[in-house]
Amino acid sequence: MTDHDNQQYKDRLEKVASVVLRPVRINNKGFILWMGFLIVAFAACLFAYSIQLRKGLIVTGLRDYTSWGMYIANFVFFVATSLVGMLISCVLGLIGFKWVKPVARIAEIIAIAFAAVAGLVIISDMGRPDRLPYVFMFGRVQSPILWDVTVVTTYFALSLLLWFFPLIPDLAVAKNKLSGRPAFLAKAYEILSFKWVHHEEQYRILHIAVRILLILVVPTAFAIHTVTSWLFAFTPRAGWDSSIFGPYFISGAFVSGTSALLIAMYFFRKNYKFQDYLTDFHFEKLGRVLFLVSIVYLYFNLNEFLVPAYKMKKLDAIHLHELFMGKYALLFWSVQLGGLVIPIIILLIRKMRKPLPLFIISMFVFAASWLKRFIIVVPPQAHPFLPVQNVPAEWHIYSPTLIETAITMASLLLALIIITVLSKLFPVLPVCELAEDEAIADNELLSGIENNSK
Repeated sequence: MTDHDNQQYKDRLEKVASVVLRPVRINNKGFILWMGFLIVAFAACLFAYSIQLRKGLIVTGLRDYTSWGMYIANFVFFVATSLVGMLISCVLGLIGFKWVKPVARIAEIIAIAFAAVAGLVIISDMGRPDRLPYVFMFGRVQSPILWDVTVVTTYFALSLLLWFFPLIPDLAVAKNKLSGRPAFLAKAYEILSFKWVHHEEQYRILHIAVRILLILVVPTAFAIHTVTSWLFAFTPRAGWDSSIFGPYFISGAFVSGTSALLIAMYFFRKNYKFQDYLTDFHFEKLGRVLFLVSIVYLYFNLNEFLVPAYKMKKLDAIHLHELFMGKYALLFWSVQLGGLVIPIIILLIRKMRKPLPLFIISMFVFAASWLKRFIIVVPPQAHPFLPVQNVPAEWHIYSPTLIETAITMASLLLALIIITVLSKLFPVLPVCELAEDEAIADNELLSGIENNSK
């Protein structure tokens, strides 16, 4: 860089840092009220879990026949949504799409929160959570559950590193710009920046490290949801006995993850005043991504139901009848139409790929994504292989209890707490990368003006 370029970069760095670091504060009224609400609600849900811990899973709607309910549906949903970090940072980033830079860190924050909570969700489904260490101490390689625990833990660790490494230069810039913030925050920035001085060699090493992480995260992310799908597909039960569950789960993960990212982007754009960096252009691009992954997911949905419907084996026929016309029909068609088909049609309209319409669409898609996991998990267990004679009638139909619902809500509240804390203590957008892009854009604009004048 020339001296002029260096000065231009520094000017842009000051400008970007002033905007991005403005929300980094924990003493404003809005943050205190929001965190207070989350903590009180989470504490109430923990009280519900204490009841389950004391009395056992009998306080839930789970019984011998439907042993996987909201908890496992919630686990699959959290694992799925966490894949958004891989989709944005790795797939689109490695391909070379520059527009993902402002949204990549938000995607990684979501990935960290949802991957961390996914591991905890499993505990809620355990009648004896004190035996969880046995999975690590005496785990059998033949068990897909051990594979699942391993890949979830690995993906969380890689996502955490992928969020933190690009953050180091920003922390070095921000550590001297935190006047009015708590002293511990400036100290934490100084420690976590590892004496970064913006040397060219530091950037070279950082680039290599991030590149390696991006490559490692891709197979890990694919493994995490493929293994989760195998927990179902390895059984002969109608509704789960499918060889397509691996790609089916992954395509669904991209849908729920992209919708979660769009919701978060709208929140940060609106409340953090990031309109200059989370622009209509970024929403337009992610709207197209949501459309694309939804189309792929629709294709796998058609495969999931068309093939067994064509063969119409006895148990498959019973399962499909319950979904299409039976007691799960209203839920099934609401999810398929309201969370997939209608959003795909709406996203074809350019005006619907603006921030507000996309936020509303994403809310429906996000909610439908959770309900879709419920449909995957619960209805196939409604027709057990075991005889149901002389069994209490309430055991025939799974109905979640209030305690079960509260414990399920605790996972979402915890994910929101993690996202809120990370976005309030650290820059949500990449300061150095945005400043560099703006400086390059300024130089290109200046060069264009000079060429035109000649």
